Amino acid sequence: MELMALSVGKSVVSEALGYAKSAFAEEVALQLGIHRDHAFIKDELETMQSFLMEAHEERDDNKIVKTWVRQVSDMAYDVEDNLQDFAFRLVNIPWWKFPCKLLEQHRVAKQMKDLRARVEDVSQRNVRYRLIKGSGSKAAVAKHSSIISAAILGVDDYARRGTKQENQRVGLVQLINKEGDNLKVIAVWGTSGDIGQMSIVREAYESPEVQSQFSAKAWVRVTHPFSPESFVQSLVNQFREAEGVDDLLEEKKTEQGLLAREFRRYVNDKRFLIVLNGLSTIEEWDRIAKCFRKNKKGSRIVVSTTEVEVAILCAGQTRQASELKRLSADQIIYAFYEKGPQAANDSVNPASSSNAVSTSTNDLAVDTSEIVDDQSKDEDENQITGNSLSRARPSADVLEESELTGRKKEITEIIKLISNRDSQHGQVISVWGMGGLGKTTLVHGIYQSPKLSGKFEKRVFVTIMHPLNPTDLLRTLIEGLHEESESFEEEIMLSYGHGTKASVATMGFIDLTEQLLRLLEMSCLIVLDDLSSATEWDMIRSWFPQMGNKSQIIVTTREEKIAKYCCSGEDGMVGLKVLEEEEALNLFSQKVFGKATDLVEYNGGLIEEAKQILKKCGGLPLAIVIIGGFLKNQPKVTSEWRKLNDNISAELEINPELGMIRTVLEKSYDGLPYHLKPCFLYLSIFPEDYIISRRRLVRRWTAEGYSIKIRDKSASDIADGYFTELKSRNMILPSQQSVHSRKSIDSCKLHDLIRDIAISKSMEENLVFRLEEGCSLSTHGASRHLSISNNWKGDQNEFESMVELSRIRSLTVFGKWRPFFISKKMRFLRVLDLEGTRGLVDHHLDNIGKLLHLKYLSVRECTGIVLLPNSLGNLRQLQTLDVRNTSILALPKTIIKLRKLQYIHAGRKPDHIREKWTSLTMRLLKRLYFGLCLCAPRLIPINGINRRDVCNMTCRLFPCSMMDLYDPFGATVPSGTRKLKDLHTLRSVNVGRGVSIIQDIKMLTGLRKLGVAGVNKKNSAAFCSAICNLSSLESLSVRSTGKAGLHGCLDGISRPPKNLQSLKLGGNLETLPEWIKKLEHLVKLNLWNTRLSDQKAALEFLGNLPKLDILGLLGLSIVGEEVCFPPQTEISFRSLRVLKLAKIWHIKSVMFEKGAMPKLEQLQVTRFIDPTNEIVFSGLEFLPSIKEVHLSVGYRLDWVKIRKTRDSKTREKILEEEKQKASRSEGEFQKKIQDQLARNPKEPLLKAK
Repeated sequence: MELMALSVGKSVVSEALGYAKSAFAEEVALQLGIHRDHAFIKDELETMQSFLMEAHEERDDNKIVKTWVRQVSDMAYDVEDNLQDFAFRLVNIPWWKFPCKLLEQHRVAKQMKDLRARVEDVSQRNVRYRLIKGSGSKAAVAKHSSIISAAILGVDDYARRGTKQENQRVGLVQLINKEGDNLKVIAVWGTSGDIGQMSIVREAYESPEVQSQFSAKAWVRVTHPFSPESFVQSLVNQFREAEGVDDLLEEKKTEQGLLAREFRRYVNDKRFLIVLNGLSTIEEWDRIAKCFRKNKKGSRIVVSTTEVEVAILCAGQTRQASELKRLSADQIIYAFYEKGPQAANDSVNPASSSNAVSTSTNDLAVDTSEIVDDQSKDEDENQITGNSLSRARPSADVLEESELTGRKKEITEIIKLISNRDSQHGQVISVWGMGGLGKTTLVHGIYQSPKLSGKFEKRVFVTIMHPLNPTDLLRTLIEGLHEESESFEEEIMLSYGHGTKASVATMGFIDLTEQLLRLLEMSCLIVLDDLSSATEWDMIRSWFPQMGNKSQIIVTTREEKIAKYCCSGEDGMVGLKVLEEEEALNLFSQKVFGKATDLVEYNGGLIEEAKQILKKCGGLPLAIVIIGGFLKNQPKVTSEWRKLNDNISAELEINPELGMIRTVLEKSYDGLPYHLKPCFLYLSIFPEDYIISRRRLVRRWTAEGYSIKIRDKSASDIADGYFTELKSRNMILPSQQSVHSRKSIDSCKLHDLIRDIAISKSMEENLVFRLEEGCSLSTHGASRHLSISNNWKGDQNEFESMVELSRIRSLTVFGKWRPFFISKKMRFLRVLDLEGTRGLVDHHLDNIGKLLHLKYLSVRECTGIVLLPNSLGNLRQLQTLDVRNTSILALPKTIIKLRKLQYIHAGRKPDHIREKWTSLTMRLLKRLYFGLCLCAPRLIPINGINRRDVCNMTCRLFPCSMMDLYDPFGATVPSGTRKLKDLHTLRSVNVGRGVSIIQDIKMLTGLRKLGVAGVNKKNSAAFCSAICNLSSLESLSVRSTGKAGLHGCLDGISRPPKNLQSLKLGGNLETLPEWIKKLEHLVKLNLWNTRLSDQKAALEFLGNLPKLDILGLLGLSIVGEEVCFPPQTEISFRSLRVLKLAKIWHIKSVMFEKGAMPKLEQLQVTRFIDPTNEIVFSGLEFLPSIKEVHLSVGYRLDWVKIRKTRDSKTREKILEEEKQKASRSEGEFQKKIQDQLARNPKEPLLKAK
C-alpha cells in the first residue's frame, strides 16, 4: 500500500512540477510579482520528487510515509490548480480594468504566500519525522513474494487435507521420529518469513526424544553463494563433536584430500539428523541432496526456508503439509513431508502438489496424452533425464483430471514449437498472460515431460529473482546444466585435491560466462520463469550468442510486449487466456465436489449462484480453484453460496482463505511503473462490465495531465502508449465488442477482480470517489475524481454534503442527469464527461462557460442536446469536444476562440442511419415529428425540458429538414476554423453547405484525422485539393448519401497523403479511385454502400494493397449475391488479418478457395437471416491462419403475421413459435460454421452472440 501511495504521489508531484517549470508559468509569476514564491515552490516540488523516488527505491513499509505522501499529493494538486488559476485571472482581465487587476494581483500574492507556507510545512514535516529509512525493506519484499508463492501453490488447501488425514495436528518431533529406514526430508516454512521458525525447529532439535534417536547431528546455515567446501567442513566438524573429544583432537591430522571420504562415511553409515537453515533456492537443494542418496539408516533432514516453492520441492513427490503453529490469523508455520505408505494410497491425489509450479492451485498441469507416456513404455527413458533439478515428475496415474482443464491446445502448440525448433521461428518460445493463468504450471509440466528428455542433453528450469543478480543467475544456470554423471562428491574432491577444477561457487562473472558457453555446445532446454523486462532479456540473451537450432529457450512473462521482444516476432508466442464459461464451470465443480459434477442434477438452485461466482472469477483459474477449495468445506446449499455472492468483494479482501487471490493479482499492479499506476486507478471511474473506448480514455488521460509532450511526440501519443502498455501487461482486457484497429484494439474492459483492486486503491489514495447506492463519505479526505453511478438516488443536500466540490477535477455521470450535478464551486474541473447521460438538454449547459479549467467536454450520445451555448468560447483550455450522436447540426461560432482545441468529433454513426430516411415519406414524417415537439411542452409535462429547449430543436432541425439541408453524418463548423492550429482530429464535418469550410480545412496542415460528409460534384474539386495539401493525414473518412454518392468525386486527388493508414469510404463509388494504390502504408480500409459493380476487379484491387491488415465490407459495398475469394496465386491479400462482413443483406454466398487469405486470423460476420434470405459460408476449413470467427446474427421474426392476429393468447403463441424457430435457425447456422471450423487444423474458436 505504501508503494502505491508513493507511485501516485510521484505522479501528482511530477505533474505539478511540470507546470510550475513551464515557460508560461514563469512568465505569469513574473507579471503577477510572485516570481520569488513561485521559484521557491518549484524548487521544493523538485526536491520532493527526488525524495519520493528515493522512498520508492527503498520500498519503506512505513505508515507515516504513506500519510506524508498523501499530504504531498494534496498539496501538489492545490499548487498546480492555483498556479493555473492565477494565469487565467491575468488573461481574463481587460486593460481598462486596471484597478481591478491591481486588487487581483494583491489577492494572488496573498494566496501564493499561503501556498508557500503550506509547502514549507509539508517539507519540514519530512525532516522532523525522518520518514525514509532503509531497514526492513528486503524482508517486506521477501514476505510479499512468499505469500504470493503460497497462494499459487495452494498451501492452505493441502495443509487442510494433510491435517484431515492425520486426524490431528502433527508436531515436528513426531515427524522427525516417524518410523522408517529411508531418508526423509521435512521442510518448514512460514507465511511471515522466518518469524517463529527457528524457535520451533530448535526446540525439536534439542528435544530429548530426538537426541536419543540419532548418533550424528548437525545444524548448518546455508551460505550465499553456496560453498560446497564450507558446507561439508561444517557437517564433518559437528559429526566429530558428537563422537567425542578424541575424534575432535584428530581433526588437525586430517588432510583436506580425505575430507570427502570421511564425509561419505558419516552420511552412509550413521543415522543422522541435519538441520539446513536458510536454504533459499531449489538449485542449492539439488546439489546438497546428491550427498545423501545412499543412506538407509532412518536419517532425517529438516529444511528451514522462507521460500514456499523450495519447501514443497524438498519434501518429495508424494508430499503433504501440516500446520505446525499459528502465530496469528495470517502468520502460520507449516511443515511439508513425505506421505507414509498408507497415506500415499488414500483418496487424496498427490498430483495437486507434486512440484513447485506445475501443481499450483491453478490446477493446469499438462495433458497426460501429450506429456506423460505409459510408465511401462518409458521406464528406461526415465533414467535419461538430463539435469531435472531433482524435481519429481507426475506420472499418468497421479495427475488430477482438473489439471487438464482448458489447456490442451496450448500444450500441443508449445510441444509442436519445441519439436519444430529447426524451423524459422527461432530458438525462443514465450508464454505470456496475466497473473493467475497458470503460465509457470504449464511450462514446468512440459519441462518435466519424459518425451522431451531424450531431445536435450541438458536441461534447467530457473525462476528469475527480482532484483536480478546476473552472477547468481549465471551460477544457477551452470549448476543446473552441469553434467549429471559428475557427482557432488567428485566436485568436492577435485576442489580440495589437486585444484584442477574451480568450484562454481567461487567463480567470477567472466569465468561463469565461459563455463556456460562450454555447456551450451550441447543441446539444452532452458526455461526462464517470470521475466519482467526487456533489459533483463537483453542481458541474458547476450550469454547465448551462438545457440544452435538444437537448443531451446522457453520464457514466461506477464507482458505481451516482453514476450514479443524475446521472440523477435509472434511465431514463438503462446498467450494464455482466461477459461471459457464451460471450462470454468467444469474446473469449479471439480474443486468443490472433488470430481466433475452436474450442478443441475445435484442441486438446480446452485447453478445460478455458481455462474455469479464464476462471473466474478472471470475465467481466472487461480480464483476458481481457491474459491472452489473454500466452498468445498462449506455446506453445499444455495443459501451459503448466495451469502458468498452478496459479499464476494469484501470476502476476497478480508477472508484469509480467499485473500491469496488478491495478493497474487496485486503483484501485477505493484509491477507497474509509477506513471502507469494513476492511469490504471483512473479506470475505477467506470462501472462494472463497462466497455471503455480507447479514444475516450486517452483523451481523458491527456486532459488530466497524466501525459505530457516529449519532444516531437504529443501528449496524446504518449497516453496512447500508456493504453498499449496496460494491455500488454494484461491490466486491461479487450472487450468482446472491441474490433481490431490500427492500434490493436479500440475498446477495453476490466476484469472484475482487477477492478476491485483499482477501486480499493483509488479510494485509499483519495483519487476516485464513486457516488453510488450504499456509499459513504471517504474518511481520508477530498477525492479529485467524481463518478456518479446510475443507481444513486440521493438529493442535492446529500450530494453537497458527501462531495467536496471545490477539489473535483473530473465529473463523470452514468445514467440520469440532475441539474445540481454541475456547480459553480467546481472551479478546477478539467473533465466533464456526460456521455450517454439521459435527460440532458440544452439549458443544463448554460453555466458551462464558467468552468475555465475545462479541457475535456463530452455530451456524446445525448440526443437532447441541439445547441451548445456561446459561452463555450470562454473555455480557452479546452482540448477535446465530443458531440457525436447528438442532435447538433452546427457548432457555435465561438469555438474559433478555443486555440488549444485538438479534437472535435460531431455527426452520427452510419450504423444508425438508413437510406430510406431520405425518402419523401420519411421526410414528411420527420417534419410532423418536429411540429409535435414544438407543441409538446404545452400538451404534456416533460421533466427537465423547458420551452427554450424545444425552440432550439424546432428552429434548428425543422428548417433544415424542410429544405433537405439535414445531413445525418456531419455537423457544420463556423468559418475561421483554420485558426485552430492545434487541431489534429476533426470528425465528422458537413462540407455540403459551401466551399469555405473546405478552404479552412485545407489550411489545417497539422490534421492527422479527418472525417467529412456532404462531398458532391460541386465541391469535389476543392475537397480533392484540400486533401492533397494535408500531408500529415493518417486517417480519412468520406461519406455521402443519395444516389449520386461519391461517384467521380474523389478522382481528383492526385497526391494522396503518403502516411495515410486508415481510409473509410461511404456512398456510391462503382469503382475504386486509382490513387488508393499509391497508399503504401494503408492498413485499414472500410467500404460502406460503395456499390462496386465489377466484383473480380474490386477484389483484385483490394488484394494487391501491400500492407492492408483490416478490411471491412459493409452494406452494399460489392454488387452481387455471391462473393468468392480466390487463392493466393490470383489475389494475394498477403497481409490481411481481419475481415469484417456487416449488414451484407444482399449476399447469399461467401466462399474462400484453398490458398485464399493466407494470414487471415479473424472473421467477423454481422447479419440478419430469415428463410427467404439465407447466407452460406464455405471454405473456412482452408484458411491456414484463422483463429477466431465472430458471429453476430439474428433471425427476422414474422411481425406481419404476429400483428395480424387479434387474439392476445394466439399472438403470444405465435410469437413464442417464431422465437423458437429463430433459435433453431440461428443454431443451425452456427453449427454449419462450426462444422467447417472443426475441419480446420488450426482449431479456430467460434464466438457467437
